[in-house]
Amino acid sequence: MKVRIKFSKYGPVRFLGHLDVMRYFQKALRRADIDVAYSGGFSPHQIMSFAAPLSVGHTSSGEYFDIEIHTFTSEKELQDQLQDVMVEGFDILEVQLLPEKEKNAMAGVAAADYLVSFSDSVSLPTDWKDRLLEFYGQEKIPVTKTTKKGQRQVDLKEGVYVLEVRGDAVYMLVDAGSGSNIKPGFVLETFFEKSGLTLPRHPFRIHRIETYKRKEDGHLAPLIS
Repeated sequence: MKVRIKFSKYGPVRFLGHLDVMRYFQKALRRADIDVAYSGGFSPHQIMSFAAPLSVGHTSSGEYFDIEIHTFTSEKELQDQLQDVMVEGFDILEVQLLPEKEKNAMAGVAAADYLVSFSDSVSLPTDWKDRLLEFYGQEKIPVTKTTKKGQRQVDLKEGVYVLEVRGDAVYMLVDAGSGSNIKPGFVLETFFEKSGLTLPRHPFRIHRIETYKRKEDGHLAPLIS
């Protein structure tokens, strides 16, 4: 049986990298005495799949991973078992028993939305909101994106589905697919660079709100829905 688990990440644990988070949950599952399935071979490991890894320093209320288990009583009981062994900074928000046809968490990711605020060290011009919306309003935003395979030219506008100013923060819904993901920090860095504005180090506070899959009708839905 495959189960999907939604969790939040905040506080000091936001500085843990993806591999550290994965190792933490492997140990937490053992502490919670959850009957997790293991792979075969000479080096068996828990059968686990995380959705889009969160960058170090970001917080989130929409993180997911899948596990395979041998025994299952109820979604609520499994959630409580795991929540009971969590440290401060991780909360188990929801658990869902998945249908057999469901893609794993990583393969199913299509988009994610974020709220980005600015650190106190950032000095913003008074008209930054209008300038940002004008930047996003362009028909195309050509940029050079660096990937593991090198640099390539992309149209940033294609990967940013929604961009709004909310108070003194910026909301974005962006492509989060494995081969085409757009990072919200990169979007704002591109805006500032093209506007001739210089940013200090660590200029943003970034919070992932939710992670989405694409349904058969083409609409986006949270990975647990």
